[in-house]
Amino acid sequence: MRILLGVSGGIAAYKAVLLLRLLREQGHAVRVVPTASALRFVGAPTFEALSGEPVTSEVFDDVEHVQHVALGQGADLVVVAPATADLLSRAATGRADDLLTSTLLAARCPVVMAPAMHTEMWQHPATQANVATLRERGVHVMDPASGRLTGTDTGPGRLPEPEEIARVALEVAAGSAGSTATPAAVADLAGRRVVVSAGGTREAIDPVRFIGNRSSGKQGLALAQAARDRGADVVLVAANLERAATAPLRAAGAEVVDVESTAQLRDAVRAAAADADVVVMAAAVADFRPARTPGAKIKKVPGQAPAPVELVENPDVLAELARDRLRPGQVVVGFAAETGDETGSVLEHGRAKARRKGADLLAVNAVGAGRGFGADTNEVTVVDAAGDVVAGARGTKREVADALWDAVTKVLSGI
Repeated sequence: MRILLGVSGGIAAYKAVLLLRLLREQGHAVRVVPTASALRFVGAPTFEALSGEPVTSEVFDDVEHVQHVALGQGADLVVVAPATADLLSRAATGRADDLLTSTLLAARCPVVMAPAMHTEMWQHPATQANVATLRERGVHVMDPASGRLTGTDTGPGRLPEPEEIARVALEVAAGSAGSTATPAAVADLAGRRVVVSAGGTREAIDPVRFIGNRSSGKQGLALAQAARDRGADVVLVAANLERAATAPLRAAGAEVVDVESTAQLRDAVRAAAADADVVVMAAAVADFRPARTPGAKIKKVPGQAPAPVELVENPDVLAELARDRLRPGQVVVGFAAETGDETGSVLEHGRAKARRKGADLLAVNAVGAGRGFGADTNEVTVVDAAGDVVAGARGTKREVADALWDAVTKVLSGI
């Protein structure tokens, strides 16, 4: 495969060297097209030595071969890593002021961009609008990873690891081979309306205290983003998630409904599910809520034990959705976060829950001890309504999300 590797000017440019070597070791011909700023981080001799091809950022080099057009025309895949906020902006507005942006305008092959920048820059409305524009045009813009950035900063904005970029880019290229309809992604959910719940519900004890859980919402967010990338019309019901976490989805055109309690989540999901093809209940929903919630903070009285908090059972939102099927042919998917105990393993508890709930698919995952809640990786076993194992996935939460959507599309197509 003939790959163009665009590199823009950020500190993460050093990882482009690792990505270049990885793609070359897999047998691909790679031409590096850096920006002038990128060459201040990594010199042209490094890229030339590893690629075996000339490197320039100038439109006026090798003019007789019209490189600013020919490179894009001759490529099977374009990967930009890192893609800085500046590069995303110039690409979204159709700028052609250097060799890389000119090449992007001429390319008719799949284009994958891996952003890298500080968290504030990634979350800025201008950057999110640029990302949304590029995605609408068929460019596959990856979500940045979360972690250590330049200096002591941490958060979303870190360049994904080269292995992850290579995997996604080659999958995008393979998915679009022979197709001109969707050049940058597999659009197997195009025309489908999808509802995803994410986060964890909170049940008020008093105006300042609540019963909650450890869900970060990362898996639900990954599911919603994956569905959006695969062409779906997405509604995200977000239980107690910060607006910054849902900003990329909002910018990409997804509808986001913010909720707090199980009752609010139930109402929002059912309203959105009325015309949905798929409902995925990834949120961690509280099983119980206080029977009474006083209007004032419960005071501590020295020397007296606190009054017990009476709990009542919440509605089983997943079981209701599976039972009611608010639209004919609707596919309902649930999650079962389990720990295992003396009565059964994680999978045994998950299978029993699948038979009770009646959802088409149930993703069973172990939680606790650094697994599941809050982690960037996950491992699930997918069972059907009878409790039979139909799929499994392990890796980043985005990888798990895509594997689960693969299983959903099989149900939708009747396979």
